[in-house]
Amino acid sequence: MKNIALISKHKELGAKIVPFAGYNMPLQYTGLTDEHLNVRENVGMFDVSHMGEFYVKGPKAFDLVQKVTSNDVAKLTDGKIQYTCMPNGKGGIVDDLLVYRISEEEYLMVVNASNIEKDWNWVSENNTMGAELINASDDMSLLAVQGPNAIKVLQEITDVDLEKVTFYTFVIDKMGGVDDVIISATGYTGEKGFELYCKNEDAEKLFDAIWEEGQKVDMKMAGLGARDTLRLEMGMALYGNDIDESTSPIEAKLGWITKFVDGNDFIDRDLLAQQKENGVDRKLTAFEMIDKGIPRQGYKIIDEEGKELGEVTSGTMSPSLKRGIGLGYVKVPHHKAGSEIYIQVRKKHLKAQVVKLPFIKK
Repeated sequence: MKNIALISKHKELGAKIVPFAGYNMPLQYTGLTDEHLNVRENVGMFDVSHMGEFYVKGPKAFDLVQKVTSNDVAKLTDGKIQYTCMPNGKGGIVDDLLVYRISEEEYLMVVNASNIEKDWNWVSENNTMGAELINASDDMSLLAVQGPNAIKVLQEITDVDLEKVTFYTFVIDKMGGVDDVIISATGYTGEKGFELYCKNEDAEKLFDAIWEEGQKVDMKMAGLGARDTLRLEMGMALYGNDIDESTSPIEAKLGWITKFVDGNDFIDRDLLAQQKENGVDRKLTAFEMIDKGIPRQGYKIIDEEGKELGEVTSGTMSPSLKRGIGLGYVKVPHHKAGSEIYIQVRKKHLKAQVVKLPFIKK
């Protein structure tokens, strides 16, 4: 297991450390529900330095990123970010990721920790045009400050007007006395906030500046447990649960990041266009429990007669809603909002209802 740069800091703060995606990572500090609600109502800080970062540079940088990702990179301008995925050549998904346009000839791809090696190999294999590739994953730290008071905390330690760094944009500037921080208005919680990338050697200085300022508003640390429940309440897909090599972006309701426009000849374009036109047999579907119970990954989704419709890919007891919620692939047309489905929990069939995302309405 690799250690993130600030592992000793998290141990000092009482974090429960667990192995995750090849790294020793903080799972929780004060408790999942406490951390979750603090992010929703106040502000929390996550260390997500296990994420992977690839720089793509040179005259052919655009061509490579456009080829391997499903969204239309031509829409990006300097300082803009795009959520996208990498199709795998067979209709499935190599990974979902963020693409940052730093300049016309420099992009940053931020990938999931569990997929760093696989993604690097995939991008490298498809680099037939000769773009320059740099894997900076082991050299960078990433702190996420999320919640209604995120700007209040961070504005005190930077001269950047954070109100002008709008959703899915970024600047590279000084924060907490650290130069060249990528200040990114992104996150995985559905709350206002920022993700902050810096060099490992600067991570402690940046962390300390945020932590000191955060204490004025009772900011708390938050771990992977709260990160998972927060993202699920917003209906955000998790790679390895809700999307993987066997799920297509069309099935996963990611058609909005799959752009069939002129000049966007990405991998699997024709296959996915055919799926969009002809439809698919199953769709990633959100549901809330009507009966008491917690849906768990792998539980069967069935109809009233007990016929199998699919299975749960993510599920939890929502700390905000105080009821069970989940995602799962369900046969068409049972995926439509308002449909009644059942979750098989051991020998019980617990009633649930298909709902529109997100679970938490802002």
